[in-house]
Amino acid sequence: MEFIELILINKLDGVILKYPHHENVDGTVCITGHHLILSSRKEGVRELWLLHKNIDSIEKKENKPNSGIPQGGSLFLKCKDLRIFQLDIATSTELNFMAQTLENLSSLQDPTLFYPFFYRHMHPIMENGFTLYSVEGEFTKVLATEEWRISRVNQNYTICSGYAKSVVVPKTVDDETLANAASFRQGGRFPVLSYRHNNGAVLLRAGQPLYGPKHRRCRADEAILNAVVGVGMKGVIYDLRSSGLISQYQSKGGGTESNANYSQWKIYNRSLDDVDNQQQLLESFSKLIEACNDREISSDKWISKLESCGWPESVRNSLHTACIIAQHIHQKAEPVLIHGTRGEDATLLVCSIVQIILNPDCRTIRGFQALIEREWLQAGHPFGTRHRCSVYGTSQPRAAPTFPLFLDCVRQFLEQFPCSFEYRQSFLITLFEHSYASQFGTFLCDSDQERESRDVYKQTTSIWSWINQPDELTTYINPLYEPTPTVIWPSVAPMSFVLWEELYLRWQIVQRTEQREEQYRVIRQREQQLRAQALQLRRELFDLAHQYYGSETKEFVCDK
Repeated sequence: MEFIELILINKLDGVILKYPHHENVDGTVCITGHHLILSSRKEGVRELWLLHKNIDSIEKKENKPNSGIPQGGSLFLKCKDLRIFQLDIATSTELNFMAQTLENLSSLQDPTLFYPFFYRHMHPIMENGFTLYSVEGEFTKVLATEEWRISRVNQNYTICSGYAKSVVVPKTVDDETLANAASFRQGGRFPVLSYRHNNGAVLLRAGQPLYGPKHRRCRADEAILNAVVGVGMKGVIYDLRSSGLISQYQSKGGGTESNANYSQWKIYNRSLDDVDNQQQLLESFSKLIEACNDREISSDKWISKLESCGWPESVRNSLHTACIIAQHIHQKAEPVLIHGTRGEDATLLVCSIVQIILNPDCRTIRGFQALIEREWLQAGHPFGTRHRCSVYGTSQPRAAPTFPLFLDCVRQFLEQFPCSFEYRQSFLITLFEHSYASQFGTFLCDSDQERESRDVYKQTTSIWSWINQPDELTTYINPLYEPTPTVIWPSVAPMSFVLWEELYLRWQIVQRTEQREEQYRVIRQREQQLRAQALQLRRELFDLAHQYYGSETKEFVCDK
């Protein structure tokens, strides 16, 4: 298929662009295979470059006919990055051609037709982001303990299509046992290591057990789990489903671990059904953005609408669940297994938040990149399916904003611990935008297997290759950053929730966050200069005192 077949109109003059906080722009629209470009050709007026993949919904509104003659109208382009553009077009014929063209180009489903396969980075790539975070590199310390090993049982993706080729498993468990256990877990997701804490306690993740109608047991699965439980202790299994949902899956052959077969494990339920139910989560997100876009509502009704949408509760519930699990690992040194149903959404979300709490490295820019690679991309979160539509488009099967929910949870950390994170929230917003539409291939497709089969790793550029360029990287660094080498515990009280204004309201209200952060940076820089000056003056004073008093000089303590 050629893009030219989908483009009914490739250039149109006299289009008026309208969107909040900007003056109207009268310019020319050009349509390419991947972009809508609007330019006024005037100096100082910024061009609009909009990826077709970013368009979530197109609404057409025709003007009232004058003497029976159509008078053109407006296109409202509602985007996955939450922007809404209005394009005023003079004639109805051009309006219809433009609407149909954008519908054609924004609804393409084949990832190899998306922009990342056509984009060529203008500057030399200093490091390949696709090879930056390998299993061997990320688990170096773990593999040195003689308790864990890398298994390549999934080398050809035949055991679990959602896992990467390499996973970390107990050293005492062989590949045959792993393969047998995979047949007992939803989607083949046998238990694998997610994180090992500095006290030796580990976090595992998996899919739900598949007992079948005869309630069969799986000794291979039991062997994997029991291999991580020390003598005289018990592990903890957290099933992220409600008892009602578990009952539904039991009728379909699924279920939960039995106390009889997993006697070395304590089993708890902590429902995150609102996260694993994709349609419910998308509706919740849509109601949130609807409330944020409502400018006419009173403040009381707005707060009520915000709380009732369900999104704040999902954020708090996710954080609370992660805190409970992190306590088992950090305070009790207990091994923990997490699973929901398939293990692609709530499981990955909670595992990620637990590591933000426990692991200071995940609060650095590169550490956060590695976390996304381990717990989202290589763990098989289906970005292609989940991000097929956003809040404005027609709901697509299994579409859901699970990753944006994770980013919102991290945003709550940034609010409560503003000095503990190397990255600022603009870094999170950049990841939000690129996970939906991007020139980079990182978030394409549903799994490592699909990205490999479509040559994503060879024919596209990784977003990490771009972000980690020195000039780009500095824009995401938090000017208040002071590494916190300890565990951090977020508040999950309702009053602690903060609406992510910089993302959800940025097209409605002019944001000043970057200006404030720049002021912080200047103040911080001035403080460091004054400290250095004070230190130098103390040294000079000490030298002068030594010249006058010799060996009787008292010690001068210099604060660093």
